Amino acid sequence: MKSTNQTHSPDFIEQTYSKVSWRLIPFLFLLYIVAYLDRVNIGFAQLQMKADLGFSDAVYGLGAGIFFVGYVVFEVPSNLLMERVGARFWIARIMIMWGVVSASMMFVRSEAWFYTLRFLLGIGEAGFAPGIILYITYWYPSERRARVFSRYMIALAISGVIGGPLSGWILTSFAGVNGWTGWQWLFLLEGLPATVLGIIVLFYLDDAPRSAQWLTDDEKNVLESALEQERQAKLAGGHQHNLREALTDSRVLLLGLSYFLMLCGLYGISFWLPQIVRGLGITNPLNIGFLTAALYSAAAVAMLLVSRNSDKTGERRKHIFVCGLVGAMGFVGSGFTSGSPAISLIALTVATCGVLAILPIFWTLPTAFLSGTAAAAGVALINSFGNCGGFAAPYGIGLIKQATGSTDNAMIGLGVVLFLGSALVLVLKGDSRRGER
Repeated sequence: MKSTNQTHSPDFIEQTYSKVSWRLIPFLFLLYIVAYLDRVNIGFAQLQMKADLGFSDAVYGLGAGIFFVGYVVFEVPSNLLMERVGARFWIARIMIMWGVVSASMMFVRSEAWFYTLRFLLGIGEAGFAPGIILYITYWYPSERRARVFSRYMIALAISGVIGGPLSGWILTSFAGVNGWTGWQWLFLLEGLPATVLGIIVLFYLDDAPRSAQWLTDDEKNVLESALEQERQAKLAGGHQHNLREALTDSRVLLLGLSYFLMLCGLYGISFWLPQIVRGLGITNPLNIGFLTAALYSAAAVAMLLVSRNSDKTGERRKHIFVCGLVGAMGFVGSGFTSGSPAISLIALTVATCGVLAILPIFWTLPTAFLSGTAAAAGVALINSFGNCGGFAAPYGIGLIKQATGSTDNAMIGLGVVLFLGSALVLVLKGDSRRGER
């Protein structure tokens, strides 16, 4: 296949990628917002749910974290199945299932049901995040992915911007309506959109450029040529595409460990931020929602700026390390300044910016040396390792808070593990190509 540089003008190539981005990224962005809201709205629900059901901090922490047990167990099989049956059908199946389970959380009445539904929610959502990452690699070569990942993953931050005030409003405005509590309405109203969007996925997404009727043949050739050149470059450079090798590759395992430590920071703050803010003396759920929205708004800006600079320079690992260092300083600072709410909130904002800015750059690393089935398995394995942090951090924070009455020491611990996770990336072997440096 001829190079796109030889057969198409740079303007046509840019117009093609712009067309793809306008078609895919806003929709994927919306899917991720709904996914993340369903995953972490338990953080707001627990402002009322714990007292209503008599759950301790440790019970809440375990329930928040047990989501990731089901998620991790089914992550790799889910991504391999997506590679086999196609992204459109599999992403739709994931969303419909998790929407139903998430809405069913409104019926929780005991610890056993709490743990069971959180576990089932993890099974339902397993494969979504790595599946979307893999799906993006079907359309974009590695040198474009940090910006694309950032535009998609900024949904993590925007879900906080939207979800905080929305969750706070639902908790306060719907309490008692139809005899249901605010947290029951929260699960229902934030769970059903996933099912609706899952049905829309079946009609809107295409498995790959070749099946996209909204692209011309020339536009399809631009996309496929760039991806084929990248695949040939990987083969020429000795990069593996074997499933077994992907699952045992030292780089995959190192990135999995690094991602685990980083996501301890992400989920530590995602699940506990509302309660941390309340611990600073702010008690109204709506006000808590607006404050968390401010933190995530700053993080959204940080994600875009850092990713743009990473793509511009072609450098990845140092960007990740600096973001991790900044985020770690924010976590540690919040742990030492809880007696001063204003300073502590600033420190938490810095922590949130640091940890979220890492994510879109991080995913350029494995997708730069994995492709095909190996990418499906490798990306899922890394994400599985990482999301073990989603179990460890919330549960660990719950135990620490129950034992000490404060989250201060837990925040300092999150800072340490975030720093270690970002530092590990520096020892990853790379080469001179963009996307791996």
